[in-house]
Amino acid sequence: MTNQSDSTPHVDYNRIAPSFNQRYVTSPLEGVKSALLALARDLNASRILEVGCGTGHWLHQFQEASGAPEAGKSAVALYGVDLSTGMLQQALERPAPLRLACGHARRLPFADAQFDLIVCVNAMHHFGQPRAFIAEARRLLRPGGALAVIGSDPNDRRDDWYVYSYFEGTYDTDLRRFPSWGTVLDWMAAVGFARVEWRCVERIEKNWHGRDVLSDLFLRKDACSQLALLSNDAYDAGRKKIEAAVDAAEARGETLTATSVVTLGMITGRV
Repeated sequence: MTNQSDSTPHVDYNRIAPSFNQRYVTSPLEGVKSALLALARDLNASRILEVGCGTGHWLHQFQEASGAPEAGKSAVALYGVDLSTGMLQQALERPAPLRLACGHARRLPFADAQFDLIVCVNAMHHFGQPRAFIAEARRLLRPGGALAVIGSDPNDRRDDWYVYSYFEGTYDTDLRRFPSWGTVLDWMAAVGFARVEWRCVERIEKNWHGRDVLSDLFLRKDACSQLALLSNDAYDAGRKKIEAAVDAAEARGETLTATSVVTLGMITGRV
């Protein structure tokens, strides 16, 4: 799920790839799935590209939804681009016939006006030049097509993720990595997308009580990029802060509550 330049913090997704799909068992993101499939149906999309496709999870959702082609109709053609060969190898092992390429989001290896729908799910914060990706998506879309960018915005003060509180530097790093929703809306409008709009497609809310937080999948070092980017020492220091907070609460006869509230928004623009 990577398309970094040298100036963007780099997560080694080749190493993480074999265990990456475990996140969808814990957090299947049904709201994201519903939004993507509804948009594909609305567009009657026959050629779909995912940029930052990772292990092909979302492309597989499109394939499952399309089913077997009807008589006289072609199956949906599904394309994916990612910079991690390890992630692409995982995608190749899926039963869906995916057309995959290794490359950068800022320079996509396709001719103009090739796709009805281009999607980017929880990946744009990895792109070294995300604004260039928006322009590339506009170039690749057919008339009537659409781009959908899904992700979170650490500037959104309605969200509250305990990881930021315990792991030093993670929040500031995310402020640098994640373009705000308003910025992405402006980028889309600037390159000629019409009907550019944002809407919430998923609201993740979970409270961890006491020592249960230590079993949170997303607290594992390789489970999310925020922690994967940390040195081992910095990661261990954050874990110890959580453990100390749990111990201190228990010593007071209380139970620590760790909160995960994350909003996933979808920004769409039409051609």
